[in-house]
Amino acid sequence: MAGVRGRLRRTETSWGPAAQVRLPARRRTAAKELGFRMLVALGLLAMITLVVYFDRVGYSDNVTGEPLDFVDALYYATVTMTTTGYGDITPVSTGARLINIVLVTPIRIAFLVLLVGTTVEVLANEGRRALLDSRWRKTMRNHTVVIGYGTTGQSATGTLLRGGVAPDRIVVIDPDALAVRAANGHGLAAFEGDATSRELLHRAEVPKAREVIITVGRDDTAILATLTVRQLNRAAHVVVAVGDADNVPLLRQSGADAVVTSSDAVGRLMGLSTISPQLGEVIEDLLSSGAGLEINQRMVTPAEDGTPPGDLPGEKVLGVIRNRHLRRFYETSDVLRTGDEIVVIRKAPDERVPRVE
Repeated sequence: MAGVRGRLRRTETSWGPAAQVRLPARRRTAAKELGFRMLVALGLLAMITLVVYFDRVGYSDNVTGEPLDFVDALYYATVTMTTTGYGDITPVSTGARLINIVLVTPIRIAFLVLLVGTTVEVLANEGRRALLDSRWRKTMRNHTVVIGYGTTGQSATGTLLRGGVAPDRIVVIDPDALAVRAANGHGLAAFEGDATSRELLHRAEVPKAREVIITVGRDDTAILATLTVRQLNRAAHVVVAVGDADNVPLLRQSGADAVVTSSDAVGRLMGLSTISPQLGEVIEDLLSSGAGLEINQRMVTPAEDGTPPGDLPGEKVLGVIRNRHLRRFYETSDVLRTGDEIVVIRKAPDERVPRVE
């Protein structure tokens, strides 16, 4: 544990432009779009240069009177494409003038369209993205923030989606660009960056979130992220995945409401599957989704008001949550009331919700 504390040194990160949410889309970035159009412009310039150079006898240098060389052809192509037109080099032969009419002039117009179109589109796209970011942030309330979109984060997100959480109510934060693109591909909004950055967490609207799931893969990062999240939001339900059970108390002190020890959980399931294969099979069935048994938490319906917990058809009640206090099945003797929540085991629905892979 001392080693974990020793590694909790936060490095300051200088943020340039404010991080904006990446909403699900399949588009090139502004930098890539500009690079692509720059290559197109250079291609057009090279085309005119070669045309003029190979037909250089049809052009006249009105200043020096010397035959054109390659630099002169490049110079003519540049001033022609940019519509500067100094007039020192001019086409004099019929063939050169026809080439200017048929080929050079359309290329010049295409370059101008490309230049103006690039400027307008980049400005419009950046403005549109800033507008979408601002509008998205204003609508984010009582959402779920998933910090870390690796295997554990994707599995947790898939469980949320199968549990009825709308994709537009889930926000992903991950430092890996590939993970961010994967989240966008799954229909989720995402931020790329350091999850321990207060500014980034603010832009993900963590202060207004209802739940925060932290699955960053490193215990020291998980502890620092938990501390930062808890400072920003005192009311959110924070669930953290940790690798070492020795760090569970430290995470509890940092503000985590629930801590899942991945190594202990996997080891216990493996041990149960070895000692009691059928018991391990049942637990694995409960953890899986889409078939067999499933465990669920839901509200008591008005029709179930006054019903003993053991009399619900098709479900076995494991616990009753009343006034935010959990009463396990052996502690529950009275009837269910409207407003209670119950934890039940039931048969999984036949229809499967597509899984996040």
